[in-house]
Amino acid sequence: MKQIEVVAAIIIRDNKVFATQRGYGEFKDWWEFPGGKKGPGETPEDALVREIREELATEISVDRYVTTVEWDYPTFHLSMRCYLCSVISGSLTLLEHEAAAWLDREHLHSVKWLPADVEILDEIDRLL
Repeated sequence: MKQIEVVAAIIIRDNKVFATQRGYGEFKDWWEFPGGKKGPGETPEDALVREIREELATEISVDRYVTTVEWDYPTFHLSMRCYLCSVISGSLTLLEHEAAAWLDREHLHSVKWLPADVEILDEIDRLL
């Protein structure tokens, strides 16, 4: 089975977490934590900074590692390293996503999350 390594940013502000809705591909309209694929020779942290810059025109700091989610989708195995991040500059402008939302604890489960992202919602709940 194909293996894909990705990184995800958990950006929290005012007890809300930033979530994005995919605007393309097989999982269009599903929600996820922003991030993307780790490139060859990139550290996970460098990949995350690059992906957020490319997808959201925003500079972040990668503050701390939270967890890694291992998830088998029908056609590939996903390894997703998740990090707590802070915005340094920029306004999280959507360049690739369909929509975004700041979700508080009460609304964390109100969107249709990608299966791998569901796996970290309990951890997110503890961070809020």
